[in-house]
Amino acid sequence: MKKNNIILIGFMGVGKGTVARAMVKEVEEVGINSHFREDGKEEVCGNGTLVPYKNKAGTEVPVPNEGNKEAGMVGLASHFREDGKEEVGINSHFQYVIDTDDLIESMENRAIKKIFAVDGEAYFRNLEKKTALWLESSVDNTIISTGGGFYRQENIKNIGTVIYLKSSFDGILKRIKKAPNAKNKLKKRPLLQNKKEAMKLYDTRVKEYERVADIIVDVENRDLKLIVKEILGQIK
Repeated sequence: MKKNNIILIGFMGVGKGTVARAMVKEVEEVGINSHFREDGKEEVCGNGTLVPYKNKAGTEVPVPNEGNKEAGMVGLASHFREDGKEEVGINSHFQYVIDTDDLIESMENRAIKKIFAVDGEAYFRNLEKKTALWLESSVDNTIISTGGGFYRQENIKNIGTVIYLKSSFDGILKRIKKAPNAKNKLKKRPLLQNKKEAMKLYDTRVKEYERVADIIVDVENRDLKLIVKEILGQIK
């Protein structure tokens, strides 16, 4: 059975994380503000298998924790009323963001680039599979930002509604290069180090993204608020 999550897929650097955070912020602006703590940091949610972990950027992210299902829940108090019933309201069921690459870095306690360098892509894809199975069994009512190759997970349709953020390869590179931390963004994406090979990978994946997606949204050269508005309009 498909769960009530939104899964953002697309080529690396297209802005999946940015769109996901903007989506929950939009929800907050129409009256849902419980997904932010008093210190301004975003909370994440799950069913009790989440353990807070601060990655190198200082962001708190959840980690699959099979050994301790009761510990470390973050955000559930604000997601459910005191009587245990789920809160209702405009898009209230999409108050949280999870990033699959953050999850993997948390599980491994090392950066994606290092995982590729030390253990190779096959090892990383296995971690993605483990993450996908955990998302299906443990996470609901959440916007999930994914790595560029996550769309290949066999159970992705069970995790939630799949939205493909579409952009040309040049559009993605321009977006990355315009970012204040452009060098770091390029550096942390191993598959973008060789532009020629990256373009081949992009050409292969575009058709696959379209095949997997439930919804396709063109994001190239578009205002973030308009992108979010289109997505929220299509999933209502």
